Amino acid sequence: MSATGQDRSSRWQDIQKGLQFIQSTLPFPGPQEQYEVFIQSLVRNLFGEGNDVFLEGEWTRSVELYTEALNIAEYAESEDIIISQDLKEKLYANRAASYLNIGLHDQALEDSEKALQLNESNYRALYRKARCLKEMGRHQEAYEVVAKCSMAVPQDTRVIEMTQELAKMLGLKIRKAYVRSKLSNSDMSVPTIPPIGMGFCTSDGTFMQDYPPQLDLAKNPLADTHEFKQACSSCYIKTGPGVLDYAYHPEDHKCKKDLLLGRTKHSELITWKLIRPRPTKNQYMGPYYICKDVAMGQECRYLGHCTFAYCQEEIDVWTLERKGFICRENLCDPHGFKPKINLTVPKILQEHHGIFMFLCEVCFDHKPRIISKTNKDIPGLCSHPVTKHVFEEKKCLVHYLRDKTIRYSKIRPYFPHCQMDLCRHEVRYGCQREDFCFYAHSLIELKVWMMQSEKGITHEGIVQESQKYWNMDAELPPALRRFGPSNLKMQFVCAQCWRNGQVSEPDKNKKYCSAKARHPWSKERRVVLVSSIERKKWTTVRCLPTKKPIPAQFEICLHVAAGKKCQYIGNCSFAHSTEERDLWTFMKDNNIADMEQLYEMWLQSQKPGWSEESSSATRDNGKQIHMPTDYAEEVAGNHCWLCGKNCNSDKQWQQHITSEKHKERVFNSEDDQNCWQYRFPTGTFRVCERFLKGTCTEEELCKLAHGDEELKEWKDRREFLLMKLAKARKDHLIAPNDNDFGKYSFLLKDIK
Repeated sequence: MSATGQDRSSRWQDIQKGLQFIQSTLPFPGPQEQYEVFIQSLVRNLFGEGNDVFLEGEWTRSVELYTEALNIAEYAESEDIIISQDLKEKLYANRAASYLNIGLHDQALEDSEKALQLNESNYRALYRKARCLKEMGRHQEAYEVVAKCSMAVPQDTRVIEMTQELAKMLGLKIRKAYVRSKLSNSDMSVPTIPPIGMGFCTSDGTFMQDYPPQLDLAKNPLADTHEFKQACSSCYIKTGPGVLDYAYHPEDHKCKKDLLLGRTKHSELITWKLIRPRPTKNQYMGPYYICKDVAMGQECRYLGHCTFAYCQEEIDVWTLERKGFICRENLCDPHGFKPKINLTVPKILQEHHGIFMFLCEVCFDHKPRIISKTNKDIPGLCSHPVTKHVFEEKKCLVHYLRDKTIRYSKIRPYFPHCQMDLCRHEVRYGCQREDFCFYAHSLIELKVWMMQSEKGITHEGIVQESQKYWNMDAELPPALRRFGPSNLKMQFVCAQCWRNGQVSEPDKNKKYCSAKARHPWSKERRVVLVSSIERKKWTTVRCLPTKKPIPAQFEICLHVAAGKKCQYIGNCSFAHSTEERDLWTFMKDNNIADMEQLYEMWLQSQKPGWSEESSSATRDNGKQIHMPTDYAEEVAGNHCWLCGKNCNSDKQWQQHITSEKHKERVFNSEDDQNCWQYRFPTGTFRVCERFLKGTCTEEELCKLAHGDEELKEWKDRREFLLMKLAKARKDHLIAPNDNDFGKYSFLLKDIK
C-alpha cells in the first residue's frame, strides 16, 4: 500500500474511533486541553476525508462527511470548544461545491450564503452562489453576485463567461475589459489566484484541482491482493451442483491453460474460483453485481449466458479489464507489464461501426441539442438556420451511428489528467459536470482516448482515417466487400453438394446450383460456410438457436471443447466452433433472426453501392424501412439523444417530448432494472404494519413497503429517478409546464 493510502487508512480509523467516543457518555481520559485538540482533530480529519472522496467523484459521500464535520463543530461549541471560523467557512463552501455537482441547487445556495456570512470576500462561495441563482432562473440576482466575484478575480475565464452570459440575458451592454501590462518579477510579486470553477480548498488553504490523481498502470494492480492460475477442464473439475462447486487438481497432464482461476490472498476461503470472460456484447456500463441466484446458493437460471458475476474475484477482474488497466493473459505474472492495446481507427469502427465526423460544438451543446454540420452555401459557417457559427473554431469530434435509431457520441479532447474509465454518473442519470468531467462519457470516447494516449493522433487525423476506411471499403469489388464478422469470410453453397465433398455456388439466376446435377437453390437446400483468418478452413454454421431469452454471449459446447462429439439429442444451443459462435453473435447484434434473412443481406452486399451503413436500416422482417427522420441530420434541428430522433420543426419537437414513449425513456432503461431487487415504488413511503404482523394478504398489490429494506430501496429509487428528471429538464427534453408523468408522477410529491 502506498504512503498516501496508509495515511488515509489511519485517518479513517481515527475518525471511526473519534465518532464512537463522542457518541458515548464516557469521560475523556485527559485534561480539557487534550479534549479540545481531540475534537478539533476529528473535524479536520472529516474535512480531509471529504476532500479526498470529492476528488474521486463521490459527491454524495463528501456531503455526508462535510455535514458530519459541521455537526461536530456545532457540538463542540456546546462544549465550549472553539472551531476556527476559517475551517467552518471552507466546510460550507466545499459542501456547496458537492451539492452543485449533485444538482441540489437550493442546498448549495444555502451553504454558499453561510460561507459568505463567515467571510464575505470568499470569491469561490460568490461564484457558486451565482451558479445556483442562475440555475434557479434568478438571473438578476445571479448577475449582481457574479459582478462582485468579477471584481475579486477579474481575469478568471469562468467568471467572465458567466458575467457575459447573464449580461446578454438581461440585455446589458458588454464592455471590453482593460488589461494591464505585465510587470517583471523584480518589479512586483503578485500571488496567483487559481481558477475557481474546478477545485476546492484544503484545511491549510491549499487550492486543489478536483480531478483524480494519475495512476501507475505499469504493473498488475491486483498483484498485492489476488493470485491467479491458468487451468483447463481436466484439472478444474466440477464437484457439486452449484456454479461455484469446483475443485482444482494440479495433476500431471498436458494442460490447455484455457481457463483463468483466481482467489483473494489472506482469505479464509482458499479455493480457486473461475474467472469467466467479461461480457462485452451488452450495452450495460454500470458496476458489476453478483448473480442473485448464486448469492442465494442456488443454480444460475442462465448458466453459460449469465452476464452477472459469480464471485467477487470476477467483479475485481472485470472492472479493471473494462478500464483497460489489466490484461488477463498477464495476470498469472504478479508483475506483468500492461501491454499496449494497439487500437486504431479501423479497429474501433469494425467493432462499433458508424463514422467519425465534425459537428458544430455550440449547436451540439445547446439545450436541446441541435445537429449542425458545415453550411453548403458558406463552407466556413455551420448549417444553423439562424445563428451561423464559425465552424473551424467551434467544431467538435462526434461518432455518428445510424442503427435502429440515430446516435451521436461526442468525443471530447484528450488531456493527460483524463481517467481511462467510464463515468458512473453519466451511464446512470447523466453527469452534471458534462464536458468538465475527467471520465469518459461513452465507450467509444474511452477507446478514442486510449488510442490517443498511445498514438497521439489528432481529431483531424481520426476523421481522415475514418473517411479513408469507408472509402477503401466502397472501392472493393462486390465479391470482396466486407459483410459479417470482421474475422470471417462467408459464402453460401449447395448443401447436397457440400455433403458430397463439393463446393457449388448458385447460378446467375439463383434457381439452381452450378453443379452438373443442378440441385434446386432454395433455403432448405443451401448452407452457409465461414472461414476464419486463423484456421483458414471452411466450416458449416447451424441455424441460430431459438432459445429464449437469447443469451448475451454464446459459449462453446463443453463436449466439442473437449475434442468429443456433442452428446446432446436435438439442436444444441451451444456453438460447435469459434466460427459458429462469432457468426451467431454477429446475427444477434444485428437483429438477424434466421439464415434466410442473413442470405438476403449477404446478397445485398454483393451488389454495387452496398455499404454497411445502409444495411443497418434492415429490421427483423428483413425489409429495409426508411423513416422520414432517418436523414434529418442534413437539416439543423433539435435532436433527442434519449430516443435518437431528429425533429425539424418546433411542432414536431413538442409532439415528441410530450409523447408517452419519450417520457418512459426519460425514466426507464433496460440497464436500470439490474440495480433493483424489490417492487417499483407505489408513492406511499411507509412500512406496512400488517406485513410486520404477518397478516398482509395483498402481497404484490399492497401499496405499502414490505419491510425496511424495501422502503430504503424505494427512497433510493426515488432519488435516482429525480436525478434523471433533473437531467431531462436541464437538457430541455421535458416541456417546462409538463407534470404528467403517469406512474412516475409520485416524484413531484413530498415524502410524508
